[in-house]
Amino acid sequence: MVTTPLSAPLNIGFDYTRSLGPTLSHFMTGLRRRQVTGVRGSDGRVHVPPLEYDPVTAEPLTEHVDVASTGVVRSWSWAAEPLDGQPLDRPFAWALIQLDGADTSLLHAVDAPHDQMRTGVRVRARWREERVGAITDIECFEISDGPGAEPVEADEVSMVITPVNLKYTHSASPVESTFLRGLMEGRLLGQRCPKCHKVYMPPRPACPTDGVPTSEEVELPDHGTVTTFCIVNVPFLGQRIKPPYVAAYVLLDGADIPFQHLILECAADEVRMGMRVEAVWKPREEWGPSMQNIDHFRPSGEPDAPFDSYSQHL
Repeated sequence: MVTTPLSAPLNIGFDYTRSLGPTLSHFMTGLRRRQVTGVRGSDGRVHVPPLEYDPVTAEPLTEHVDVASTGVVRSWSWAAEPLDGQPLDRPFAWALIQLDGADTSLLHAVDAPHDQMRTGVRVRARWREERVGAITDIECFEISDGPGAEPVEADEVSMVITPVNLKYTHSASPVESTFLRGLMEGRLLGQRCPKCHKVYMPPRPACPTDGVPTSEEVELPDHGTVTTFCIVNVPFLGQRIKPPYVAAYVLLDGADIPFQHLILECAADEVRMGMRVEAVWKPREEWGPSMQNIDHFRPSGEPDAPFDSYSQHL
């Protein structure tokens, strides 16, 4: 029977936090003040955004130069269907803008009708009311022959937090789809290579060693052996378990490739290579097409596995 492969939207996001050196700190502080600053290179050119090192000599650049928040569009591209997270929620132009007093161009959005966009048009920055010291303090540029806004006082900016988001649709292969549907039934399904006879779990559509399709489906138990492990002692944002805890590679009985999961219900310093463990499944009503159906593994109470039984899988 032919079944449709599974697909699902995947959203990955995190806040990237970095400290700023003297050059970028000066630039970000300027943005918070409604002032754009560049840096002068050894050849006299003013670079905006500022460069930390000279493109000619590779020496550090230290001469900061204030430039205007008005300028000229040097080239542009039309965004007819804006994406989530872009500067504007209506059609706009991405443009390379050479600000007055600068010799290089800054990439930013221009809020203007399509029929008014052209190379050489003059624009000015539209500043946000509340500024934090980031390039997004300039909401966008707009077509104008008028002067830019006057700078204001603001605290120094030494750190910047940039949200990073990736949204896409993942389509599982037929083998992955079968595996995920098995998880929804509480089954762990691997695939066996017809040549080397290794059983892969999670399954792979082809053996990476022999390059042949893994056409034989193998149902595996939810018991296995810890091959290697790591004790997590450092807290981090979004952590759902208080350290210390263990992330380990678990080799299911009958499989030849271990996979990573949590080991809980015992002290972290009690986990060891060769420990026998069993899966702890979430309540059935919480199951979906995901390995998260298994909440964690715990010691099964069986004697440790002999080293020879799993050493070849390290």
